[in-house]
Amino acid sequence: MTPNYAVIGSGYMGGGIAQVLALSGARVTIADISAEVATADRQRLVDEAKEFEADGLFPHGSAEVIEDNLRAAPSIEDAVEAAEFVEEAVPEVLTTKKTILAQISEAAPPGAIIATNTSTISITSLAEAVSGPGRFLGVHFSNPAPFIPGVELIPHSGTESAALARASEIVTKAGKLGARVADVTGFVLNRLQYALFHEATQLVEEGVASPQDIDTVVRSTFGFRLPFFGPFAIADMAGLDVYLFCYRSLQTKFEQRFATPRVLADLVEAGKLGTKSGGGFLDTPASKAADLVTYRNKAYAAMKKLLDELGPAPVG
Repeated sequence: MTPNYAVIGSGYMGGGIAQVLALSGARVTIADISAEVATADRQRLVDEAKEFEADGLFPHGSAEVIEDNLRAAPSIEDAVEAAEFVEEAVPEVLTTKKTILAQISEAAPPGAIIATNTSTISITSLAEAVSGPGRFLGVHFSNPAPFIPGVELIPHSGTESAALARASEIVTKAGKLGARVADVTGFVLNRLQYALFHEATQLVEEGVASPQDIDTVVRSTFGFRLPFFGPFAIADMAGLDVYLFCYRSLQTKFEQRFATPRVLADLVEAGKLGTKSGGGFLDTPASKAADLVTYRNKAYAAMKKLLDELGPAPVG
């Protein structure tokens, strides 16, 4: 049986999410501030899918699938009345989101899972507007939704386990990588993203390097690793004892800013130094070290080849 989903807010972000869900084989209904806006956005999303397909960004036949599976509704109530999953993707304004979520939860079936695409607002706070808050959680796609694979799954304290499990299934079926994170300010994505940006701006203000040179360093050094390995895998491969030494070096100038994380010091004290000791943050067995190095080298060589083929980004 074909699942029925709804996306409320059919602009750039919501529209991309609707494309993703439609491509997964679901019937997706979009709604916005008016029937006219939703209808125009549906046509835009179909036309855009045709362009993506022509450019080789979507597989052959994707635009037809999206056109067949995507419908514009005259109202929020119409869009959600038969939906089993509803994704709210309206602007990041607390009062607006609460108003829309209240409308959704009143009109959607009692068993429908309701999700928000917020990137910053407390899920617990938004849950106050939802009748049956146990079915509510954050399902945070990144921009552009059709091409960024990661999705944050953010339950609040009252989210039912079945709702979280079903949302995870939907995300996986759509070809995305779901990661469960706690309902804290900034979640994971934005806490890390803004921590990096904050330090980058400090370097500019201190006259250490220009924005252009900082971007070059980030994308061509440690950023080059990030499509393949997260910060804990990278630390394990480098050696946690090395990381501990580097923290101490940084502290000679920035004692508080680069205070040694307690968890890092504890692991080193316990002799868990990362991949070379067979135990660290990720506990990768030492027997896998050679395979890991082979994968790493192939991955970095492939990334360099891809970047050479694409050429430099048209920025600056």
